[in-house]
Amino acid sequence: EFDKSLQLGFSEEMERIKESIREYGVLTPAIAREKDGRYELISGHRRLAACKALGMELLPVILRDMTDDESVICMVDANLQREHILPSEKAFAYKMKYEALSHQGTTSRQVGAKLRTSEYMAQDADESARQIQRYIRLTRLIPPSLQMVDDRRIAFNPAVELSYLTEGQQESLAAAMELCDCTPSHAQAIQMKKLSQDGKLTEAAINRILSEEKPNQKEQIRLPVERIERFFPKGYTTRQKEDTIIKLLSEWQRKRERMRDEPTR
Repeated sequence: EFDKSLQLGFSEEMERIKESIREYGVLTPAIAREKDGRYELISGHRRLAACKALGMELLPVILRDMTDDESVICMVDANLQREHILPSEKAFAYKMKYEALSHQGTTSRQVGAKLRTSEYMAQDADESARQIQRYIRLTRLIPPSLQMVDDRRIAFNPAVELSYLTEGQQESLAAAMELCDCTPSHAQAIQMKKLSQDGKLTEAAINRILSEEKPNQKEQIRLPVERIERFFPKGYTTRQKEDTIIKLLSEWQRKRERMRDEPTR
């Protein structure tokens, strides 16, 4: 499942990696281990693919002695450091690391006290233990719904609530969302979760909830990130991109008004 999720962001990131390697070379060595008389690449799959695409024959590699669990943790940590990572990728990455650490047994480096696995993970992450657990919940979504999270059609918070629905209920919800071309708000997702836990979430209930008008319901235009990313400087926030688009549209509107007011000859 994780391998499939990794492929979702592979293509668009590959061009950035190739450009970097073409200009500066491979700045960070890949990591591999010896297993069953062969070498297994643990971290650096994108760098390897980029080098092959560029016709390069050598890739710097650091060889380490690692167990299976240590290999999983190393691979996940490397992927979590990527600049662009989809919610589904992060969800499956956290899940794999959680399972590997749980299998190992984790303790605090400082005091040696036993920690919950998510708390241990939070020590090396920019997110809280609770947020890590919420990301892992996303792996319980059916593929169509998880894809909608990656496409930003379903926000993170309602997606977490929807992950508590049964698979059958999620499939009914997916069909209803496609039919009415809408997604549940956070409040509606919480309502569905409560009905599901009470055994009362039927197809009729799902359709009724989705048909309710949301308090802030407005028509929205969605632009895929990959379509507009190249037009903005690296590091621009979502708000900066929105402000720039609005500014350009305002200038376009003023230009149209001037052309309309000009006397015809």
